[in-house]
Amino acid sequence: MKYGFVIPTGDPGTVAELAHELEATGWDGAFYWDGMHTTGEWSGDVYDPWVVMAAMAMRTERVRIGAIVTPPSRRRPWKLARETMTLDRLSNGRLIVPVGLGAVDTFGPVGEVADRKERAALLDESLQILTGLWSGEPFSFQGEHYQIGEMTFRPTPVQRPRPPIWVVAAWPRPKSLARALRYDGVIVNFADEAGGMMGKATPERYAALAAYVATHRSEPGPFDIVTEGTTPADDPAAAAAQVRPFAEAGSTWWIESPWQPPNDVATLRRRIAAGPPRAG
Repeated sequence: MKYGFVIPTGDPGTVAELAHELEATGWDGAFYWDGMHTTGEWSGDVYDPWVVMAAMAMRTERVRIGAIVTPPSRRRPWKLARETMTLDRLSNGRLIVPVGLGAVDTFGPVGEVADRKERAALLDESLQILTGLWSGEPFSFQGEHYQIGEMTFRPTPVQRPRPPIWVVAAWPRPKSLARALRYDGVIVNFADEAGGMMGKATPERYAALAAYVATHRSEPGPFDIVTEGTTPADDPAAAAAQVRPFAEAGSTWWIESPWQPPNDVATLRRRIAAGPPRAG
Protein backbone atom coordinates (compact mmCIF):
# COMPACT_ATOMS: atom_id res chain seq x y z
CA MET A 1 0.00 0.00 0.00
CA LYS A 2 1.04 3.58 -0.73
CA TYR A 3 0.14 6.58 1.39
CA GLY A 4 -0.99 10.00 0.24
CA PHE A 5 -2.25 13.16 1.91
CA VAL A 6 -4.79 15.73 0.71
CA ILE A 7 -3.84 19.31 1.59
CA PRO A 8 -7.21 21.10 1.73
CA THR A 9 -6.14 24.44 3.23
CA GLY A 10 -3.29 26.93 2.97
CA ASP A 11 -2.11 29.50 0.44
CA PRO A 12 -0.13 28.22 -2.60
CA GLY A 13 3.29 28.72 -1.02
CA THR A 14 2.23 26.98 2.18
CA VAL A 15 0.71 24.06 0.26
CA ALA A 16 3.99 23.63 -1.63
CA GLU A 17 5.92 23.67 1.63
CA LEU A 18 3.56 21.07 3.15
CA ALA A 19 4.12 18.89 0.09
CA HIS A 20 7.85 19.14 0.75
CA GLU A 21 7.26 18.08 4.36
CA LEU A 22 5.13 15.16 3.21
CA GLU A 23 7.99 13.92 1.07
CA ALA A 24 10.49 14.35 3.90
CA THR A 25 8.36 12.31 6.32
CA GLY A 26 7.85 9.31 4.06
CA TRP A 27 4.49 9.87 2.36
CA ASP A 28 4.09 8.69 -1.25
CA GLY A 29 1.61 11.26 -2.55
CA ALA A 30 0.83 14.95 -2.02
CA PHE A 31 -2.62 15.85 -3.30
CA TYR A 32 -4.53 19.09 -3.68
CA TRP A 33 -8.17 19.64 -4.77
CA ASP A 34 -10.02 21.20 -7.69
CA GLY A 35 -12.97 23.49 -6.96
CA MET A 36 -14.51 26.62 -8.43
CA HIS A 37 -15.79 28.08 -5.17
CA THR A 38 -16.94 26.96 -1.73
CA THR A 39 -20.17 27.38 0.15
CA GLY A 40 -21.54 26.81 3.64
CA GLU A 41 -19.25 24.73 5.82
CA TRP A 42 -16.75 24.56 2.94
CA SER A 43 -16.42 28.34 2.66
CA GLY A 44 -12.84 29.50 2.46
CA ASP A 45 -10.03 30.46 0.11
CA VAL A 46 -9.88 28.70 -3.27
CA TYR A 47 -6.79 28.60 -5.51
CA ASP A 48 -6.25 27.27 -9.02
CA PRO A 49 -5.10 23.66 -8.67
CA TRP A 50 -2.75 23.61 -11.67
CA VAL A 51 -0.81 26.63 -10.44
CA VAL A 52 -0.67 25.20 -6.91
CA MET A 53 0.44 21.78 -8.14
CA ALA A 54 3.18 23.40 -10.22
CA ALA A 55 4.50 24.92 -6.99
CA MET A 56 4.20 21.51 -5.31
CA ALA A 57 6.15 19.88 -8.13
CA MET A 58 8.96 22.40 -7.74
CA ARG A 59 9.29 21.71 -3.99
CA THR A 60 9.34 17.91 -4.29
CA GLU A 61 11.29 15.23 -6.12
CA ARG A 62 9.66 11.89 -5.31
CA VAL A 63 6.01 12.09 -4.23
CA ARG A 64 3.14 11.69 -6.65
CA ILE A 65 0.98 14.77 -7.10
CA GLY A 66 -2.61 15.27 -8.23
CA ALA A 67 -5.92 17.00 -7.49
CA ILE A 68 -8.70 15.00 -5.85
CA VAL A 69 -10.75 15.34 -7.98
CA THR A 70 -10.94 17.21 -11.28
CA PRO A 71 -14.35 17.32 -13.06
CA PRO A 72 -13.53 17.41 -16.80
CA SER A 73 -17.16 18.32 -17.57
CA ARG A 74 -16.33 21.92 -16.64
CA ARG A 75 -12.98 22.10 -18.42
CA ARG A 76 -12.09 22.13 -22.11
CA PRO A 77 -10.42 18.74 -22.60
CA TRP A 78 -7.74 20.03 -24.98
CA LYS A 79 -6.76 22.68 -22.41
CA LEU A 80 -6.78 20.02 -19.69
CA ALA A 81 -4.53 17.89 -21.91
CA ARG A 82 -2.01 20.75 -22.12
CA GLU A 83 -2.14 21.44 -18.37
CA THR A 84 -1.68 17.82 -17.37
CA MET A 85 1.07 17.17 -19.90
CA THR A 86 2.95 20.26 -18.74
CA LEU A 87 2.62 19.29 -15.09
CA ASP A 88 3.74 15.72 -15.79
CA ARG A 89 6.86 17.10 -17.47
CA LEU A 90 7.48 19.65 -14.72
CA SER A 91 7.28 16.87 -12.11
CA ASN A 92 9.33 14.43 -14.21
CA GLY A 93 6.50 11.94 -14.53
CA ARG A 94 4.84 12.11 -11.11
CA LEU A 95 1.32 13.27 -12.01
CA ILE A 96 -1.83 11.27 -11.21
CA VAL A 97 -5.11 12.51 -12.72
CA PRO A 98 -8.12 11.73 -10.47
CA VAL A 99 -11.39 12.61 -12.23
CA GLY A 100 -15.10 12.55 -11.47
CA LEU A 101 -18.43 14.18 -12.23
CA GLY A 102 -17.78 16.95 -9.72
CA ALA A 103 -20.02 18.50 -7.10
CA VAL A 104 -22.86 20.44 -8.72
CA ASP A 105 -22.84 23.30 -6.21
CA THR A 106 -19.24 24.22 -7.04
CA PHE A 107 -19.89 25.04 -10.71
CA GLY A 108 -23.67 25.21 -11.20
CA PRO A 109 -23.77 28.93 -10.30
CA VAL A 110 -21.57 29.80 -13.30
CA GLY A 111 -23.82 28.06 -15.80
CA GLU A 112 -21.91 24.81 -16.27
CA VAL A 113 -23.79 21.57 -16.95
CA ALA A 114 -25.53 20.26 -13.84
CA ASP A 115 -27.41 17.22 -15.19
CA ARG A 116 -25.73 14.02 -13.97
CA LYS A 117 -26.14 12.01 -17.18
CA GLU A 118 -24.82 14.85 -19.32
CA ARG A 119 -21.83 15.33 -17.02
CA ALA A 120 -21.13 11.58 -17.28
CA ALA A 121 -21.20 11.79 -21.08
CA LEU A 122 -18.88 14.80 -21.01
CA LEU A 123 -16.52 12.90 -18.72
CA ASP A 124 -16.42 9.90 -21.06
CA GLU A 125 -15.69 12.05 -24.10
CA SER A 126 -13.12 14.12 -22.23
CA LEU A 127 -11.17 11.04 -21.17
CA GLN A 128 -11.10 9.77 -24.74
CA ILE A 129 -9.79 13.15 -25.88
CA LEU A 130 -7.18 13.36 -23.11
CA THR A 131 -5.72 9.95 -23.90
CA GLY A 132 -5.82 10.62 -27.63
CA LEU A 133 -4.02 13.95 -27.39
CA TRP A 134 -1.48 12.62 -24.88
CA SER A 135 -0.45 10.00 -27.47
CA GLY A 136 1.45 12.58 -29.51
CA GLU A 137 0.01 11.06 -32.68
CA PRO A 138 -2.45 12.67 -35.11
CA PHE A 139 -5.84 12.60 -33.41
CA SER A 140 -9.39 13.64 -34.25
CA PHE A 141 -12.67 13.12 -32.43
CA GLN A 142 -16.34 13.28 -33.28
CA GLY A 143 -18.59 12.95 -30.24
CA GLU A 144 -21.98 14.17 -29.13
CA HIS A 145 -20.48 17.05 -27.15
CA TYR A 146 -17.01 17.59 -28.63
CA GLN A 147 -15.71 17.59 -32.19
CA ILE A 148 -12.00 17.93 -32.91
CA GLY A 149 -10.39 18.17 -36.31
CA GLU A 150 -7.16 16.28 -36.71
CA MET A 151 -4.35 17.69 -34.57
CA THR A 152 -1.12 16.49 -32.98
CA PHE A 153 -0.21 17.49 -29.43
CA ARG A 154 3.52 17.68 -28.64
CA PRO A 155 5.31 17.04 -26.43
CA THR A 156 3.80 14.01 -24.80
CA PRO A 157 3.64 13.44 -21.04
CA VAL A 158 6.70 11.78 -19.52
CA GLN A 159 4.64 8.79 -18.39
CA ARG A 160 3.79 6.31 -21.11
CA PRO A 161 1.31 5.36 -22.31
CA ARG A 162 -0.24 8.07 -20.09
CA PRO A 163 -0.32 9.52 -16.59
CA PRO A 164 -2.49 7.28 -14.39
CA ILE A 165 -6.18 8.21 -14.41
CA TRP A 166 -8.19 7.46 -11.27
CA VAL A 167 -11.96 7.61 -11.79
CA VAL A 168 -14.60 8.20 -9.13
CA ALA A 169 -17.16 5.39 -9.37
CA ALA A 170 -20.31 4.35 -7.55
CA TRP A 171 -20.55 0.88 -6.02
CA PRO A 172 -22.37 -1.28 -7.02
CA ARG A 173 -23.38 0.49 -10.28
CA PRO A 174 -21.93 -1.48 -13.24
CA LYS A 175 -21.90 1.41 -15.72
CA SER A 176 -20.04 3.68 -13.34
CA LEU A 177 -17.57 0.93 -12.46
CA ALA A 178 -17.03 0.06 -16.12
CA ARG A 179 -15.80 3.61 -16.75
CA ALA A 180 -13.20 3.30 -13.99
CA LEU A 181 -12.05 -0.13 -15.17
CA ARG A 182 -11.11 1.33 -18.57
CA TYR A 183 -8.43 3.40 -16.86
CA ASP A 184 -5.94 3.04 -14.02
CA GLY A 185 -7.67 3.29 -10.67
CA VAL A 186 -10.91 3.86 -8.79
CA ILE A 187 -12.00 6.17 -5.98
CA VAL A 188 -15.26 4.58 -4.92
CA ASN A 189 -18.42 5.93 -3.35
CA PHE A 190 -20.56 3.26 -1.70
CA ALA A 191 -24.34 3.18 -1.80
CA ASP A 192 -26.23 3.64 1.45
CA GLU A 193 -29.52 2.03 2.49
CA ALA A 194 -31.52 4.81 0.85
CA GLY A 195 -29.72 4.42 -2.47
CA GLY A 196 -27.58 7.51 -2.04
CA MET A 197 -23.80 7.46 -2.34
CA MET A 198 -22.78 8.22 1.25
CA GLY A 199 -22.61 4.64 2.48
CA LYS A 200 -19.99 3.45 4.92
CA ALA A 201 -16.66 2.38 3.44
CA THR A 202 -15.80 -0.91 5.15
CA PRO A 203 -12.96 -3.36 4.49
CA GLU A 204 -15.58 -5.94 3.47
CA ARG A 205 -16.90 -3.62 0.79
CA TYR A 206 -13.38 -2.97 -0.48
CA ALA A 207 -12.74 -6.71 -0.63
CA ALA A 208 -15.87 -7.10 -2.76
CA LEU A 209 -14.68 -4.24 -4.98
CA ALA A 210 -11.24 -5.82 -5.39
CA ALA A 211 -12.85 -9.12 -6.39
CA TYR A 212 -15.05 -7.28 -8.90
CA VAL A 213 -12.00 -5.55 -10.40
CA ALA A 214 -10.13 -8.86 -10.71
CA THR A 215 -13.11 -10.42 -12.50
CA HIS A 216 -14.21 -7.60 -14.77
CA ARG A 217 -11.14 -5.59 -15.75
CA SER A 218 -9.58 -6.57 -19.08
CA GLU A 219 -7.26 -3.59 -19.68
CA PRO A 220 -3.51 -4.17 -19.30
CA GLY A 221 -1.38 -2.64 -16.58
CA PRO A 222 -1.74 -2.07 -12.84
CA PHE A 223 -4.95 -0.78 -11.27
CA ASP A 224 -5.22 1.22 -8.05
CA ILE A 225 -7.99 0.96 -5.48
CA VAL A 226 -7.98 4.17 -3.46
CA THR A 227 -9.29 4.47 0.10
CA GLU A 228 -9.78 7.82 1.84
CA GLY A 229 -10.00 8.45 5.56
CA THR A 230 -8.35 10.09 8.55
CA THR A 231 -6.11 8.55 11.19
CA PRO A 232 -4.76 9.92 14.50
CA ALA A 233 -1.46 11.77 14.61
CA ASP A 234 -0.70 10.84 18.22
CA ASP A 235 -1.18 7.05 18.06
CA PRO A 236 0.78 5.36 15.24
CA ALA A 237 -0.28 1.88 16.31
CA ALA A 238 -3.97 2.82 16.21
CA ALA A 239 -3.50 4.53 12.83
CA ALA A 240 -1.85 1.43 11.38
CA ALA A 241 -4.54 -0.81 12.84
CA GLN A 242 -7.23 1.33 11.21
CA VAL A 243 -5.62 1.09 7.76
CA ARG A 244 -4.45 -2.53 7.84
CA PRO A 245 -7.85 -4.15 7.08
CA PHE A 246 -8.19 -2.00 3.96
CA ALA A 247 -4.73 -3.03 2.76
CA GLU A 248 -5.63 -6.67 3.37
CA ALA A 249 -8.88 -6.16 1.45
CA GLY A 250 -6.98 -5.04 -1.65
CA SER A 251 -6.69 -1.25 -1.41
CA THR A 252 -3.46 -0.01 -2.97
CA TRP A 253 -3.54 3.61 -1.74
CA TRP A 254 -4.58 5.15 1.58
CA ILE A 255 -5.25 8.87 1.16
CA GLU A 256 -5.31 10.80 4.42
CA SER A 257 -8.17 13.21 3.72
CA PRO A 258 -8.74 15.87 6.41
CA TRP A 259 -11.62 17.58 4.63
CA GLN A 260 -13.38 18.48 7.88
CA PRO A 261 -12.10 20.86 10.57
CA PRO A 262 -9.81 20.98 12.38
CA ASN A 263 -7.73 21.15 9.21
CA ASP A 264 -5.82 24.39 9.68
CA VAL A 265 -2.19 24.45 8.60
CA ALA A 266 -0.85 23.74 12.09
CA THR A 267 -3.08 20.66 12.43
CA LEU A 268 -2.11 19.42 8.97
CA ARG A 269 1.56 19.89 9.79
CA ARG A 270 1.26 17.79 12.95
CA ARG A 271 -0.41 14.94 11.08
CA ILE A 272 2.11 15.09 8.25
CA ALA A 273 5.03 14.99 10.69
CA ALA A 274 3.66 11.86 12.35
CA GLY A 275 4.17 10.00 9.08
CA PRO A 276 1.97 7.63 7.11
CA PRO A 277 -0.19 5.04 8.92
CA ARG A 278 1.80 2.12 7.57
CA ALA A 279 -0.16 -1.11 7.73
CA GLY A 280 2.92 -3.31 7.82
